[in-house]
Amino acid sequence: MELKRLYSLTRQTLDEYKMIEKGDKVAVGISGGKDSLTLLYALAGLRQFYPEKFELDAVTVDVGFDMDFSKVEKLCDELEVTYTIIKTEIKDIVFDKREEKNPCSLCAKLRKGALYSKLNEMGVNKIAYAHHKDDVVNTFMMSLFYEGRIQTLEPKTFLEGADITVIRPLIHISEADIVGFTNKMNLPVVKNNCPVDGSTKREYVSELMNQINKDTPSVKNRIFTAIDKGIYKDFK
Repeated sequence: MELKRLYSLTRQTLDEYKMIEKGDKVAVGISGGKDSLTLLYALAGLRQFYPEKFELDAVTVDVGFDMDFSKVEKLCDELEVTYTIIKTEIKDIVFDKREEKNPCSLCAKLRKGALYSKLNEMGVNKIAYAHHKDDVVNTFMMSLFYEGRIQTLEPKTFLEGADITVIRPLIHISEADIVGFTNKMNLPVVKNNCPVDGSTKREYVSELMNQINKDTPSVKNRIFTAIDKGIYKDFK
């Protein structure tokens, strides 16, 4: 994916769901993965010419898995984006002290708590997450499979308890396009050292949908179109 296309699709999403307003202070949630780094690149570029002027920061919650974010810090310097790393003891709590058999839920809860507290301190009013089109489809299928509900990731959500609005500017971009952009730009992806990374229900559904899409080409695009015309119509 070319940089121009990344800007175009991201801006389309920002406009369609009115994600950014003049004077917003937006933070990109940086995990170190390809998705969040692509989002960082997109918003850093759009900040220069988007009609609704906004501030941009980048924030990482360091869970404690000895991950090296120095190259991400260098990228943020190049993009002129202030980068904050929030140090936590989440790994010690979840994996060492409590020895959780299913750690993902508690880990996510603690990460969000640390993140939202820091964002309030920084005066940030919107957090941008890097969920893409495949994430939307996979979450929709997970809700059907495991909960018997029709729902998925929302484009824009106000979290009253945290006083933060979540936005997802990459929902019109496929994971394949993000992989292509990451490789083209040689983005400094940080390896996830979490011991349960890649062994979750989400990963299972992702692999299943990739196989279905291989057997029935473009099925994921058609599912996303159905979501866009159904669930997402109330957000436009």
